[in-house]
Amino acid sequence: QRPAFHWHPGLLLDGASLQVPFLADLVTLADPTSPWSFLNYLRTRDRLFPFYFAERFHIQRAEYDAYCRWVTEQLPGLHFGHQVDAVRWNTDRALFEVDFTQLDRDGEAEALGRAYTRHIALGIGTEPFVPEPLKPLAEAEAVPVLHSADYLRHRERLLTADHITVIGSGQSGAEIFLDLLRARPEGAEKIHWLARTQAFAPMEYSKLGLEHFTPDYSRYFHALPESARDELVPRQWQLHKGIDADTIAAIHDELYRRTLHGGWPDATLTPGVHVRTAGRLANTRVELHLEHTQQGTRTRLTTDAVILATGYRERPLDALLGGLDPYLHRDASHRPRIDDQYRLVLDPTVTGHVYVQNAERHTHGVGAPDLGLAAWRSATILNNLTGANPYPLPERTAFTTFGL
Repeated sequence: QRPAFHWHPGLLLDGASLQVPFLADLVTLADPTSPWSFLNYLRTRDRLFPFYFAERFHIQRAEYDAYCRWVTEQLPGLHFGHQVDAVRWNTDRALFEVDFTQLDRDGEAEALGRAYTRHIALGIGTEPFVPEPLKPLAEAEAVPVLHSADYLRHRERLLTADHITVIGSGQSGAEIFLDLLRARPEGAEKIHWLARTQAFAPMEYSKLGLEHFTPDYSRYFHALPESARDELVPRQWQLHKGIDADTIAAIHDELYRRTLHGGWPDATLTPGVHVRTAGRLANTRVELHLEHTQQGTRTRLTTDAVILATGYRERPLDALLGGLDPYLHRDASHRPRIDDQYRLVLDPTVTGHVYVQNAERHTHGVGAPDLGLAAWRSATILNNLTGANPYPLPERTAFTTFGL
């Protein structure tokens, strides 16, 4: 429904890089010969030799954003500015019907429409998550309490705040803390960085650890009992919610540099803390009521701005697929069942398929939102959709054998 493609625009900080290699583009891991590869993008821009000499396996986020936009601008089947309102199964036609609203550049309704289709692929992904105690403040305008997804849009305003608090221990929280730290005067940084996790921990990036982001692990995870899957996901947070080791090193280097002439920077980094409640003080400040998990102690923190690097949650499918609810099979937690071909499990009377991308973490594990598996998922869907094998995929992708 957006007017054009943009990939996490609020977090395209200068120098910030992807946490996966450039081979995790839209196509390469399924079809290295595709004209839509990142390398071909560089070739069309006469930038292959500079990239070759740069020797960068992990490209900058801004470059990945530009690459994706280059692809979208050349695909005639893409229609931006279209908001999907409802999806239903039309039994008479044996087709899905999709109601949509065409939007103008300002996002206002311009026209209504309906499309019919044999199959659907959903790629609505995730949305910023704001913890319940902070929702009222995030929705108000007076005090800047905002999600990290909007950081760059509000950066200049945030830098004018006397005291800033960053909440969240993942990569986004680390990058924003580092960016703020570098922009604040020495000795008067006035930044708090808080996190629920017990440490500002590095992401699991060992070679064998990364095999959790292979099709082999996705298949293993999908075959586990639902209860085992639900127990595993929260325990694997360090596979995808930790901080890149180079970012941790850069933060420590910057903090250390500020001690060279004596004294300590006015920056407080506290893990193991969660926000119980929050409120406004005199309409211009925020008061956070904190609790330390291990100590069992509580305190209050007054701040002028809060940045919520609290991650993303899958967008609920119920509103969009309400018309399919009578046909949709659900698990014990009322979540949609998704088979090993990335299809929603529907009643057999529905002859079409609804495929999903990045809505299947509860059935496929931590690799669901990972860019490295995007091409594999797409190829799997296309192979199933066509009933042929346009993208031959390898049987084995990991050295680890995950089950007996």
